[in-house]
Amino acid sequence: MKNLALHWKIIIGMTLGVVFGLLAITIGWDQFTSDWIKPFGTIFINLLKLIAVPLVFASLIKGVASLSDISKLSRIGSKTIALYLTSTVIAVTIGLLIVNTIQPGKYFSEEKRIEFKEKFATKTEAKMEAAAQVNDQGPLQFMVDIVPQNFLNAATDNSNMLQVIFFAILFGMAMIMLPDEKTVYVKGFFDGVNDVILQIVDMIMTMAPYGVFALLASLMVDFSDGDIRNVLELFSALGLYSLAVIIGLLTMIFVVYPIILRLFTKMNYFDFFKGILPAQMLAFSTSSSAATLPVTMERCEDHLGVSEEISSFVLPLGATINMDGTSLYQAVAAVFIAQAFGIDLDLTQQLTIVLTATLASIGAAAVPGAGLVMLVIVLGAVGMDPEGVALIFAVDRILDMLRTVVNVTGDATVATVIASSEGQLRPVSEKDLMS
Repeated sequence: MKNLALHWKIIIGMTLGVVFGLLAITIGWDQFTSDWIKPFGTIFINLLKLIAVPLVFASLIKGVASLSDISKLSRIGSKTIALYLTSTVIAVTIGLLIVNTIQPGKYFSEEKRIEFKEKFATKTEAKMEAAAQVNDQGPLQFMVDIVPQNFLNAATDNSNMLQVIFFAILFGMAMIMLPDEKTVYVKGFFDGVNDVILQIVDMIMTMAPYGVFALLASLMVDFSDGDIRNVLELFSALGLYSLAVIIGLLTMIFVVYPIILRLFTKMNYFDFFKGILPAQMLAFSTSSSAATLPVTMERCEDHLGVSEEISSFVLPLGATINMDGTSLYQAVAAVFIAQAFGIDLDLTQQLTIVLTATLASIGAAAVPGAGLVMLVIVLGAVGMDPEGVALIFAVDRILDMLRTVVNVTGDATVATVIASSEGQLRPVSEKDLMS
């Protein structure tokens, strides 16, 4: 077990977590799991979130400051944003094609529609209120939100990662513009801080198999409400919808990203998959791109050969604005809800979904459940009742785990492409991939 690769340890932890969760439901250990197992999963996520802000801040300053001039930063930044937006549009388009082909909403019964609306009324109302606050803001509010009034306040909340990134880039740019002799000690300080935080990441990852075990076990118990039949009933009612989302997500991972890598890099996708797998497993367990970010950066740098200069800029930005999986899910969910209510969306309305889902993904926080708030906005953009989100609440947690895997994979893909285009993608050995 000691010599087993990290991704195998995580997979074993996840499998045992699901088995234990099902066993706990069967023999009535629900309360025991909630009281004695779930807290370890929460601690693990909190540890990852604990280092997210300092890691992004230190690594981004180090990365930006290592660039020779501002023009290089501008070039890398423009390529990164262009790739992120392109992959998001592709994801939304794939989602629309699949949901219009399968048409899962046509098989959703009237009885289940009423039952789900009543069961999840409270959660739906909370998401609608959150979406209303976003809608009440002006069209340029997202630009205002990027610039923090107080950096320390921004650094206390992981959902404000864009503000941290903005200040870090500003800080790094100022260092580039100053003579080297005036910034030598500042650079040394942030180099040291970055190395210390990466060491903390390694320490936290030794807990990963146990953390994902606790997360998966408690998730199964929470889903069941004490009765394993509840899990089966939820998936039977929303099976086709879930299938449509999963097919779209798998298409991104096994078709779209390999094509992008093949077109723009010389990296074999199987090698890419081996290198990024622990980050994917962690994304599945935590449902949070932000919580997974430290591991994503470590895997890209040490196991995929992406330079620290590229990963420290591209990956934090991607965890905040690149949500391919979330955008695809929003497209499928919006059309599914329309079909369930007997509404036919025309081409113009579906193009509106593409645009709205793409823009909404930029503002979506990299935390569990944020996609549902953005979905309410997408539904409103095509004139649909936001209460329709109640129909998909039941399986959203599982699908959130899957789409976070796509989000993280998309970030790593773009980082690899940018590194290759800048000549900063080193060859990786078999030892790098398997460790």
